[in-house]
Amino acid sequence: MEEIRIDVTKQTEEELELARLQAQEVFHFNHTLPGTEEYHARMLALFPDMGSGSRVEAPLTGVRFHCVKIGCNVVVMPGCLMMSAGGITIEDGALIAANVQLISNNHDLYERQVITCKPIHIGKNAWIGAGSTVLPGVTIGENAVVGASSVVTKDVPANCIAVGNPAKIIREIPEK
Repeated sequence: MEEIRIDVTKQTEEELELARLQAQEVFHFNHTLPGTEEYHARMLALFPDMGSGSRVEAPLTGVRFHCVKIGCNVVVMPGCLMMSAGGITIEDGALIAANVQLISNNHDLYERQVITCKPIHIGKNAWIGAGSTVLPGVTIGENAVVGASSVVTKDVPANCIAVGNPAKIIREIPEK
């Protein structure tokens, strides 16, 4: 997986303006009455690549929401942090519990103004438990479960349960 490097001191005027506008939009989203047409419109403004039946609950924090792709019937509960410079893909039916951190970028150890980015991919019908953190470059497989408060540093295969810090596979999920 290729790493993308972004020097934050060399952002273009357009990139800075987009960041400013998204910061304002997330502020307004977080202060809009849920369940209203305005709330829905603000959610879609933040996530233009969102499938039908999906919802993101406030409060939400993060950057570069335009780098997030959300499938159909996805639920993102309150308190999610999306550091999205590396890209975040959440496939159909995935469940993201409260206070989950999806962090697709980090800082270079020597050049701290450079962020290093790798995409996060969350498979269909995966469930990320409350308070978990998913780090750059990680893929959560289809139907996988990440236990609450886990820190996921490596891929989780499909149909497996991973828990802990760092998260480890504890068992497979049997077919119905």
